[in-house]
Amino acid sequence: MYFLYSLMFGAALLLTAPWWLVRMLGSGKYRAGLGERMGQVPARLFQTKAVGTAPVIWVHAVSVGEVLAVAGLIAELRQRFPQYRTVVSTTTRTGQTLARQRFGESDAFYFPLDLPFAIRPYLQCLRPELVVIAETEFWPNFLRLAAAAGARIAIVNARISDRSFPRYRRLRLLFASVLRLPMAFLAQSEQDAGRLAEIGADRSRIRVSGNLKFDVRPPGETPLVARLRTALHRAEAGPVLVCGSTVEGEEPPVLQAFQVVREEFPRAMLLLAPRHPERFQSVADLVQATGLPWMRRSRWHAGEAWTNEASKAAVEPVGGSVFLLDSIGELGSVYALADVAFVGGSLAPRGGHNILEPALFAVPVLVGPHMENFREIFALFSQAGALRVVRSGEELAATWRELLTNNEERLALGRRAASAVAGHRGATERTLAALEPLLNAAVNAKATPSTR
Repeated sequence: MYFLYSLMFGAALLLTAPWWLVRMLGSGKYRAGLGERMGQVPARLFQTKAVGTAPVIWVHAVSVGEVLAVAGLIAELRQRFPQYRTVVSTTTRTGQTLARQRFGESDAFYFPLDLPFAIRPYLQCLRPELVVIAETEFWPNFLRLAAAAGARIAIVNARISDRSFPRYRRLRLLFASVLRLPMAFLAQSEQDAGRLAEIGADRSRIRVSGNLKFDVRPPGETPLVARLRTALHRAEAGPVLVCGSTVEGEEPPVLQAFQVVREEFPRAMLLLAPRHPERFQSVADLVQATGLPWMRRSRWHAGEAWTNEASKAAVEPVGGSVFLLDSIGELGSVYALADVAFVGGSLAPRGGHNILEPALFAVPVLVGPHMENFREIFALFSQAGALRVVRSGEELAATWRELLTNNEERLALGRRAASAVAGHRGATERTLAALEPLLNAAVNAKATPSTR
């Protein structure tokens, strides 16, 4: 079965090679980490005294959301098991950038292609005793080879989305053998636990641990946030509207809604954070076309005047302007400035993004109707009256205006959001309690040469 899978996977790569080549020529996103993905272990992994001496825990987190979710877990693993070296792999470039910032350059790398020639060099170099996979990255060859190399495997923060569940069921025969390899499945919810069992996971190895994202703590005051706060104060500007993780098709209605709000709140500020870095320039072009005063975070250097980049004319700082957050890893901290937040990927049908980040600061949360990727969190917030759903740019503008003129309701909505988060913490501790026996088992197995 694995030979057939590898053959089909390799054939698919060959057939789509021209498409990938065009993509790589046009975007650094697709070129990033190519050698590492092909099995070339980066030299920076060897730039630590722990190489070859400390046992390894390998954590795989696909992108930014997963990296943020497991950050607390990794911190606890490093604190409680200092004899282990914890390394982190990611699939996306944005996830890799954040992982290197959070966990160190020498402990982060791109996840290899799911082919034996790409996987084996990493297993031979790292010899992990525990592999921890965030959410549902069920790569058959990787799981098989990691288990064969003696690693214990755990799937943490596991969820099976509405979109992927039918596909997993269709491929149940393939995944049934793959899902026998992990020693533990720690599901986000009872529904996820049931879906894992239905696609072939051993029920005795499944438990509900909750969602690690509830355990993320609000970021501290960053230099960017402090500087923006000072600029807002000096200019007597506000309120601040933060629109985070927006995707294609969402910025035009957001910008139109902001222009409506400016009629009543002329000194309002829109902080706009597109989800994907490759769209930063196209979104900048959209903002420039509005004629509004604006600034890119990447160009806001110390002492630089806030200017209208469309006309290059100096304007009054901050008030009535758009601040384009064209950076990675800063959105979570910037929510601290928001009077109201809109979380994107939800007005367009993309399944939504993380609404917990603004809620950590007791900021009122607005989303569109498409929140399938966060169904449990969305349901929890809805039941608690901790968010508002808008279905168009017109509704967004109307809801912004309503909340900005009704301080009591706005503050109450934010408090309910923060309370919803606080009431569901504890997943990290439950996850650690499940991983500790696997680490102990790895130690015992290592002490018996015939089993390693």
